[in-house]
Amino acid sequence: MTGAFLAGLVAGYGVAIPVGAIAILILGLSARTSFRVGAAAALAVATADGLYAVVAVLGGAGLAGIIAPVAGPLRVVAAVVLLGLAGHGLWRTWSAHRSQRRPTARDGGGMSTPGRAYAALLGLTLLNPMTVLYFAALVLGRRDTADSGVVPAALFVAGVFLASASWQLVIAGGGTVVGRALTGPRGRLVTGLVSSALIAALAVAALLPG
Repeated sequence: MTGAFLAGLVAGYGVAIPVGAIAILILGLSARTSFRVGAAAALAVATADGLYAVVAVLGGAGLAGIIAPVAGPLRVVAAVVLLGLAGHGLWRTWSAHRSQRRPTARDGGGMSTPGRAYAALLGLTLLNPMTVLYFAALVLGRRDTADSGVVPAALFVAGVFLASASWQLVIAGGGTVVGRALTGPRGRLVTGLVSSALIAALAVAALLPG
């Protein structure tokens, strides 16, 4: 059971660490309004990640019995998908670093209260299809979250939420000083590389018996 929680933590950090437009939006909200508004936006992103993890866990559990005869090949497919995501993230990180491009984010007008910020960031984050693909591949590649009952699945989702929430709250609390460091060329390169490494490690773990 502890393994499922730790897997959720690693998965949550893997999807949360890359600094993109959403992270910049959280930073901007926190800097222009207050930490309460930035924290609400951060928790909205974590909520979306948690919801995607729930969907992936439920889907994985439902499919587990049907696809048991091809469980072995499926784990390989899941690992390949995760490796593809890791490679895609690495390519985007390196391309952005070489061209010195920065992600853009809309101004925070209209999100000056915690409630509005939460609703807006929840909707924006739920529009990212790569997140659910990531969690679905990960869950289907791990037996301890796909077919071991409610408790391991709940621990996995809790790990995802806590990891995502802790990282997003760090971004919100960092304000403009930490924000400049994280969103600069070197900061984005480091966070992108760390995220890709985490996802690649999860792909390898999906191939291991367990």
